[in-house]
Amino acid sequence: MDKIIGLLNKASPNAESQVDDGTPWYFKYGSRLLGIVGAFFCVLFGLWNCLSILFAKVYCLVSGIIQVCVGFIVMAIEAPFCCMFIDHVQTMAGKVEQRPLWNRAAFYCIISIVPVVLCPGLGSIFGCGLVFGSGVIYGLMGLGKKGTREDMAAVASPTSQPISNDQHNILIEDDWKS
Repeated sequence: MDKIIGLLNKASPNAESQVDDGTPWYFKYGSRLLGIVGAFFCVLFGLWNCLSILFAKVYCLVSGIIQVCVGFIVMAIEAPFCCMFIDHVQTMAGKVEQRPLWNRAAFYCIISIVPVVLCPGLGSIFGCGLVFGSGVIYGLMGLGKKGTREDMAAVASPTSQPISNDQHNILIEDDWKS
């Protein structure tokens, strides 16, 4: 297990520079592992969809090609050590690591929908579904840590005072009163 965690730590080029934002370890490593597994199955089932040209299904061929590309892109982002012989993978993965998590979440969700729309088969749904699931987990991590029970109760009560002097909070509080 230590070897797997070591590989996942090496998977992100900026692992040492990341700050602890309170995200549980199983979200951090689970999302990365789900992305790696999803990328592998995306490539595998993308090649399977490419074989559908034998049955004259051109849309499934195009879907398979896109699905293979999605798998390679996600593998290069999540596990750059798998693509270490391609020159610019480390720099691309480093730039992606510096972006907010919601950017990665949106990117994964958008690119994983296209092959499923073109050829809605089990291969497309399973392979791209894992990448989509990884995007959903990154989106949940991007939302941040949940507030305490007292903070949520204070915000939900109709007689609560604004927690901060932020202009946005004051405007929302005034809307609740009217």
